[in-house]
Amino acid sequence: MPSTPHRPDATVQVAPAAQTGSAAPTGPTGHAGPTGHAGPTGHAGPAARTGSAVLAGSVDPKAGPSDPAAPYEDGARSRRAGWIPAGRSDRLIAVTALCGALLMVLHAQVPNGFGLGSLLETFLPWAGLCVPVLLAWAVVRRSRVAAVAVIAPAVAWVSLFGGVVVDKTSAGGDLVVVTHNVGEANREPGRTARALARSGADVLALEELSSKTTPVYERELAADFPYHSVHQGVGLWSTYPLREVEPVPIMPWTRAVRATVHTPKGPVAVFAAHLASVRVSPAAGFATARRNEAGRNLAEVVRAERLPRVVVVGDFNGTGEDTALRPLTSQLRSAQGEAGAGFGFTWPASFPLVRIDQIFVRGVSPVSSWSLPATGSDHLPVAASLRL
Repeated sequence: MPSTPHRPDATVQVAPAAQTGSAAPTGPTGHAGPTGHAGPTGHAGPAARTGSAVLAGSVDPKAGPSDPAAPYEDGARSRRAGWIPAGRSDRLIAVTALCGALLMVLHAQVPNGFGLGSLLETFLPWAGLCVPVLLAWAVVRRSRVAAVAVIAPAVAWVSLFGGVVVDKTSAGGDLVVVTHNVGEANREPGRTARALARSGADVLALEELSSKTTPVYERELAADFPYHSVHQGVGLWSTYPLREVEPVPIMPWTRAVRATVHTPKGPVAVFAAHLASVRVSPAAGFATARRNEAGRNLAEVVRAERLPRVVVVGDFNGTGEDTALRPLTSQLRSAQGEAGAGFGFTWPASFPLVRIDQIFVRGVSPVSSWSLPATGSDHLPVAASLRL
């Protein structure tokens, strides 16, 4: 086969990129084209002249939005950005908000098996914390639907407790009542007694008195309260005469006392009680059976009271919203609810979370209700001024 004669115009010219060590593939004519391939003129194209050869099939790192690979990379980044897809997250926030609202509105319908109903109602005021948490979540997710759904638990909480947080206290009153679980383990009963003597109480009810601490309280309170009576851990002290004092057997052992306080404006029946403690165990859950039974027994005695003016105070180991205590609380009104400012939490004293120490009334008008400073007890004392 004859050899092909050498032609000068068939010589391949070396582009700058080739001179630097990056040879661009040649096209059909042997010249570098616009993308670095050989073009028809036999001269290096723009890419070759800039010194960056691009191989066929590779992706230009400077590619703009038209780059076919960009949508796939963006999708991968969006999947890695969060654990929950946006739509599912919106639904989760909305469902949680609606469930929270229903739980608050229908709290009285929650069964009390394992004490769940009482446990919920004990900490019910704190359910409002779900509102700012869910709202923040909705803002982070930029979801209008979820943000609107958070309105439901907000409205539910305000309907339940909006009136509680308002300051309803006023001046005046004819009788100041103070109740305090002084704590059997209180290491400073003398200091506690002196603080209570300065509280301005006309009637003082103490719970969890022991055989060792009772004499201390009797000695320290004698000068300010000339009348007193103690029955198995529960005592009443008064600046006014006490008559018809008798224990109230709300449990197998006495944890309540009843007395008639003869005030300048007439007699008042005063009950001081300490309901059974609530226990928490894996087998029984939030065990309230003994407390509930004591509450029912006390409710029967209070219902049978013949004096029109009644005050019931003490440590109830439960809140005024606890449905299990409704046999008692349905007959009475809460001094804190009518004349207090805020929730008036009393336990634990170091960081109060719940109000389990109560002042309930019937036939009298609360004027103001408040909590007193901490003593050596794990409970805070509570007080109320009553108009007779």
